[in-house]
Amino acid sequence: MKKAKTWITLSVIILLILILGVCSVSIVPAGNSGVVVTLGSVNSTVWDEGLHFKAPFIQNIVIINNKIQKSEITSNSVSKDLQTVSNSVAVNYHVTKDSSASIYKTIGEQYSDTVLQPAIQESVKSVTAQYTAEELITKRSAVGDEIRKTLSNKVTEYGIVIDKFNIVNFDFSDEFNQAIEQKQVAEQNKLRAETEKQQKIIEAEAAAKQKTIAAEAEAEATLKKAEAEAKANEKINASLSQNVLKYLQIDKWNGEYPNVVSSDSSILIDIPDETPAQTTPNTSEN
Repeated sequence: MKKAKTWITLSVIILLILILGVCSVSIVPAGNSGVVVTLGSVNSTVWDEGLHFKAPFIQNIVIINNKIQKSEITSNSVSKDLQTVSNSVAVNYHVTKDSSASIYKTIGEQYSDTVLQPAIQESVKSVTAQYTAEELITKRSAVGDEIRKTLSNKVTEYGIVIDKFNIVNFDFSDEFNQAIEQKQVAEQNKLRAETEKQQKIIEAEAAAKQKTIAAEAEAEATLKKAEAEAKANEKINASLSQNVLKYLQIDKWNGEYPNVVSSDSSILIDIPDETPAQTTPNTSEN
């Protein structure tokens, strides 16, 4: 009986030692930090990932996630031109290790619901109010950068870092969407008309250029022909002498004199001036 009590006592002692050993050890997972809480008081010291020893039953370790996390928010806002905008955004963020103790002490483990999500909604509303509905579409990248900057300024003081901000969707009323569609159709029709007009101008200019080229070619051909004829005439004139002209005139003469001869007329044929001899009557016979 005494021996049994001894074994029970030893077993209890061993069990207590095991419990104390387990309670004295804490493991901080990778990508997290451990906030030490001693009798309800948050210590400024933050434990890194790995195995740590603590005072059993006195100290408690709160694990704070320092990995990149994602938060998606859907909300409504109003644009500068008073259009209702349905926003859907996604934010990647993380809590810095150095801020783990302070964020747990001042906000708690629900810092995303308490601080981050309200800050996202407020940033989206404040920035979208600075742009018209059309600008929210055409300047989407600039709007996203502005929202991220505004959001970072709001949550940095808490130790929350914004890693990436994405606008998933901007949605508008059916009336506005129809107006945008009609405007796009009108702009496309205008662009098509301008393109067709420009094409006609190009074709007209090409046709006029072809006509000009043809006219210049024809004028050049006419000029060359005239120059060739002039050179031929010069050669002909140079080859004609006075004797040749007389020969040609005689060759073409039919042997008849013209009935009327003007003072300007000339005959190239020299006919000897011969008159028949007159006989003197012989009076000696008488």
